[in-house]
Amino acid sequence: MNKKRIASFDLDQTLLDHGSYQIPDSALEALERLREDFYIVLSTGRDMDNYYSRQYRDLVRPDAIIHLNGTKITVGGELIYEHQMDKDLLKNLLSYADRKGYAVGVTVGDQDFYVHPEVVEEMDRERWGRCDRRFCDPWSILDGTVRTLAYVGREEGAADMEQQFPELKFLMFAGRRGADVVEKEASKGKGLLRLCRHYGIQAEDAVAFGDSMNDYEILQTAGLGIAMGNAIQELKDVADYVTADVGEDGIWKACEHFRFFR
Repeated sequence: MNKKRIASFDLDQTLLDHGSYQIPDSALEALERLREDFYIVLSTGRDMDNYYSRQYRDLVRPDAIIHLNGTKITVGGELIYEHQMDKDLLKNLLSYADRKGYAVGVTVGDQDFYVHPEVVEEMDRERWGRCDRRFCDPWSILDGTVRTLAYVGREEGAADMEQQFPELKFLMFAGRRGADVVEKEASKGKGLLRLCRHYGIQAEDAVAFGDSMNDYEILQTAGLGIAMGNAIQELKDVADYVTADVGEDGIWKACEHFRFFR
């Protein structure tokens, strides 16, 4: 059996502090200290190969990535698993969102495909003071590969769409201003199990860190689930341990607490 374990980290508000949009030095140092005994895994709702995520992927240097809530998994540069969203479901969801004024879409490579892109633009300007996205025809994604979607907006819109489309789950971001849109069969937890099989590791030998609802399954699947201090309460309730906030050296403190460092 493989002697190494898996240490899985969500990106946003787990490794990446949205207060500074930096990964704290203490977290980066923790990752380096862990590499000898752990496979470092990024597990995120993002596609880490997209233009706004590659810089963090290259900074973390993960051994493997669970992208898009488990619908795409890479080990090194090799794609070992992918799942595509049902095309009829995708078309029906986009049509409903378009009628209701909801911003739903996806980023592919360096381009963004959203119905109601003006909502996304407004949100970007509110958060960062500008919007540099390259918006394209959202309906063109029906001819491509879509694994998951994103919703940008308030929680009521996510609840409405989840009621209309019971085959989907809308996993709210920690800030409650948007959600990952995922088919119910997909999760980071299932992605972790696939990586465990790939590496020959038992799930109880995996550690998972997270902060929001798309981390719910993976914290329950891993042998040790750690919620950040800034995590939503629902995640803290199922975690085995709650560490400090992302900006207060939460990753480092948890690793020290469990004596992960040699």
